[in-house]
Amino acid sequence: MTGTGILEAAAVCAALGYLGFTACRPSALRSLLKTFSVAALAIAASGLGAPLWLVLGLALCALGDFFLSLEGEQAFMGGVGAFALGHLAYVVLFLGHPSSDLGQIWAMPGLGLTSAIVALGLVMAPVLAPRAGDLKIPVLLYIPIILSMGLAALTLTDPALIWVVPAALAFMASDVILAFETFVLPENHPLRRYTPYLVWPLYWGAQAGFYLSFS
Repeated sequence: MTGTGILEAAAVCAALGYLGFTACRPSALRSLLKTFSVAALAIAASGLGAPLWLVLGLALCALGDFFLSLEGEQAFMGGVGAFALGHLAYVVLFLGHPSSDLGQIWAMPGLGLTSAIVALGLVMAPVLAPRAGDLKIPVLLYIPIILSMGLAALTLTDPALIWVVPAALAFMASDVILAFETFVLPENHPLRRYTPYLVWPLYWGAQAGFYLSFS
């Protein structure tokens, strides 16, 4: 097995291992598994000569994972900032690809997804903002960044990148579920038993999808 293959296998093992820790209290092992599962993809992508913006996006998301594996508002803000930059790196990656065509988001079938993404933002803002407290401004800034990543994915026309849009939608879905878990659902809400196990596969699957598409 090559060095890249070892890193890919290690990333998968770490991601599967973290699934058992998603609802657990912070710990060194939990942080290690969560961070390494995406950091390993970033290292592997770099070794394969993948686009810089893919490597940067994966690395920033790994940094966000580390921050969100900790407790406290400062760690949460660090995670939000890292993920916001990660989303923007993916926007540049998608829009900078030779097959990117902005007209795709205004023509069918892209127009349908464009409308759904815009509608999602119009719903999220008034639902989350009143519940975010001191984090209202960061949350409101983060929403359009999420949406821009999804819209940028819709511009890609290369058939070889067919999995990028599903991966982008999965990334958005994980963010939405996490936001509702953090700001909307009461502490004792029964859905909280399941949300961590939805967020992680959607999120990590998205990172793996981007890695496989552009590496």
